[in-house]
Amino acid sequence: MKPNRVAVIGGGPSGLMAAEAIAARGIAVDVFDAMPSVGRKFLMAGKSGLNLTHAEPFPQFLNRFGAAREVLAPLLAEFGPVELRDWAASLGIATFVGSSGRVFPTDFKAAPLLRAWLRRLRANGVTFHMRHRFRGWNDRALVFETPGGAVEVAADAVVLALGGASWPRLGSDAAWVPLLAERGVAIAPLRPANCGFDVGWSPHFRDRFAGEPVKAVGLLVGGDSSRGEFVITATGIEGSAVYAHAAALRDAIAAGGSAALVLDLAPDRSLDRLAAELAAPRGSRSVSDHLRRRCGITGVKAGLLRECLKPEDFETPQRLAAGIKSLTLTLQAPRPIAEAISTAGGVAFAALAGHLMLRAVPGVFCAGEMLDWEVTTGGYLLTACFALGRAAGRGAVAWLVR
Repeated sequence: MKPNRVAVIGGGPSGLMAAEAIAARGIAVDVFDAMPSVGRKFLMAGKSGLNLTHAEPFPQFLNRFGAAREVLAPLLAEFGPVELRDWAASLGIATFVGSSGRVFPTDFKAAPLLRAWLRRLRANGVTFHMRHRFRGWNDRALVFETPGGAVEVAADAVVLALGGASWPRLGSDAAWVPLLAERGVAIAPLRPANCGFDVGWSPHFRDRFAGEPVKAVGLLVGGDSSRGEFVITATGIEGSAVYAHAAALRDAIAAGGSAALVLDLAPDRSLDRLAAELAAPRGSRSVSDHLRRRCGITGVKAGLLRECLKPEDFETPQRLAAGIKSLTLTLQAPRPIAEAISTAGGVAFAALAGHLMLRAVPGVFCAGEMLDWEVTTGGYLLTACFALGRAAGRGAVAWLVR
C-alpha cells in the first residue's frame, strides 16, 4: 500500500505547526508556500520583539477571543500559553514574562526560533516547496503555479493555512477566497483587524506631530476602557492601545459612518484636581505654559487639545479640565486591510466539521488566520495560530487513520 502524504499549504506558524503534528505520527508532509522562504510574516512580527504569548490567568486569556472564545477554548486548553512556552524551550528557546504579562524569547528575536524549528521539521522528514502558489484543484489534484509552470500534486489529506489579507507582500493575499467559495465553503467577508484609523488631521497638526507617540493615556470606546499608548500618523492613529479597541471602532464606523474614541490625557489626575490646578493664577504665562507647569500637558497632548477643542473651551478651567479628561477623537475609517496586522472574517466555523475539516471538501482542513476569528495583539494572535495549526494537523492524521 502506498504510504500516506499530506500537503500543508502555507508556511506560517499555523502551517508549520500542522506539519509538525503530522510528521510526529510518521506521516510524510510536504509544505508548499508562495514565497521564497517560509515564516515571512512571523519574522516581520518579531522585528520589534517577538511577543510569543501572554502569561495572564487562563480564563482571562480566553476572554480576549470574544465571539470565538467557545470554539477556540478546547484547542487553547490543549495548546495554550504554558504549552507554547514549553514547546519553545524544546527548541532551545528560553522565554520570559515582561512587566505587562507578555511573553518574549530572551533575545526578543523570531529568527533563532524559526531556524531551530525548521531544522527539527526537516529532521522529521518534512519537505518544503517554495514559490508554489496555490491555484485550486484539477479534479482531486492540487494545482500550483511555479516559476517553471503549473504543477499538479496528489495528496491524501490537505491542510490549508493560507492566512488572511493583511501584509499581502509577505504572502497573505486572500487569493484562496474564490477558490473555496466556488466549492461551497461559507466565508465571512475579510476585514482589517488590529489596524490604525483615519482621523483627518489639520495640516498643521499632521506636519507637526506625525510619528509622535502619545503615552500614558486612558481610552474609552462605548463602555470599554483601557490604558496605554499609541502613535500619531499622517492620516490618524495606530498602536497597541488602539488595536485593543479596533474591532469595536471598525464595527461602529461600518454601522454609523464614524466612531468616537474618548481620550483621558491625564489618567492619574481627577477632574476636580485638574480644574483646581488650572484655576491657579497664570499671570503673564501663555495657556500652553500654564498647561505644562500645572498639569504636565505638553507636546503632542497639548497639540491634541488644540486640534480637538473649541477656542472657548480654553477660557475656563472647568471646561479645559473636562477636555483633558474626555477628549473625543472622531475616527473616519479603518486603514486599508493590506496595512492591518491581522484580519477578521474568513472561513466560517459553521463550514467546518470536526477537527477543522471543511464539510464541503472532505479531507481538507483549515487553520490559522484564514478562519473567522480575531483577537487583539499581545501574544494572543500567535498562540491561537499555533493551537489551530496543531489541531488541523491532528485532524488530518485522524482522517487518514479513519
